[in-house]
Amino acid sequence: MANVASPLQYGDPPRLGPFVVQARLHQVPAGFVYLGQAPDGRAVSLAVLTRGAAFDAAARERFITAIKESGGERSGMRGWLGRSRQRGAVLDGTPEVLDSHFGHAPWVAVPYVPGRPGAEKFLEPVMVGGTFIGEAHGPDFVPYWLTDRAPALPGPTRRRRPLTETRKRVLMAALALALLLLLVTAILWLLLFGRSDSEPQPRQLPPTVFVPTPPPTPATPAPQPSPSESPSPTDSGQATPGRTPGDDPGAESPL
Repeated sequence: MANVASPLQYGDPPRLGPFVVQARLHQVPAGFVYLGQAPDGRAVSLAVLTRGAAFDAAARERFITAIKESGGERSGMRGWLGRSRQRGAVLDGTPEVLDSHFGHAPWVAVPYVPGRPGAEKFLEPVMVGGTFIGEAHGPDFVPYWLTDRAPALPGPTRRRRPLTETRKRVLMAALALALLLLLVTAILWLLLFGRSDSEPQPRQLPPTVFVPTPPPTPATPAPQPSPSESPSPTDSGQATPGRTPGDDPGAESPL
């Protein structure tokens, strides 16, 4: 299979462990093969499963077992039957494993040599068909997860902080909490005792006693009416009996 590098596509991982993913080499039904760079600058070949294959526990276990068997580990039924299976021959001539991750999204890294098999050798045992003993025979089948061909990405790794940095953060948090408690205590003290000490309390007014006062006396006396003078008999003469000043003298009484 020709290793022709192509640009990364949407959904491809930017990093796998300490390796920087640079390009996509090719894709097979069970996973993807990427071209990466190691921390020391070496070119590496990286293989990851598809998301559908990673969700299948059996397919994921076949991929992990192939990686372990390349280093001489054999376990379980594959350890007993691997020598008698022709499909176990796909592990012959596998490159050296530089690093690997065994989890829900496993991956493997091997040295990249143009023209020679790379990490794609570990993806071949994932697709199986026929029986487990003897030559592969029988009808082939399509796995149910074959349609989910997105790469299985490992979860974000949380780097453990150094102990000194953790202690520094704990001390800073404790100091901030102490300052906050001190500020709250000062505010409560000012609310309870600060007003009585700084602001004078209002004086209590004396009891009010009502004393009635006399009405005011005017400064000038009120004017008194002057008596009118009545005419005396000596001044007006003998009065005519039966006649008043307003009677008409020409009108005689008929008597």
